[in-house]
Amino acid sequence: QVQLVESGGGLVQAGGSLRLSCSASGRTFSNYHMGWFRQAPGKEREFVAAISWNGARSNYADSVKGRFTISRDNAKNTVYLRMNSLKPEDTAVYYCAADSSTYGSDRQDEYDYWGQGTQVTVSS
Repeated sequence: QVQLVESGGGLVQAGGSLRLSCSASGRTFSNYHMGWFRQAPGKEREFVAAISWNGARSNYADSVKGRFTISRDNAKNTVYLRMNSLKPEDTAVYYCAADSSTYGSDRQDEYDYWGQGTQVTVSS
């Protein structure tokens, strides 16, 4: 089992920045590729970004490319999502997820473990 806890969400004005953190406990964090997803009100959960187990590879949804950066610190069992130039349409609950086998998947069913989510609200 892997337990994931997100933090760092909040209310920010459009154009602002936030950094989300996802702290992992349980099994060895570096065994897992990690992803961030988000779910806006009334919409399905969607892929945001993913990072490989060692941080060497990352990929992003087109909607956040160039604005968001995913990173990880395996010594701290933590994955981050730096979000710059935030837009009102980035408003959502953000979830981190762990995948034991597949790097970079945008499919939710590929991920084995999920956090409880953290709310990000971007005001216009």
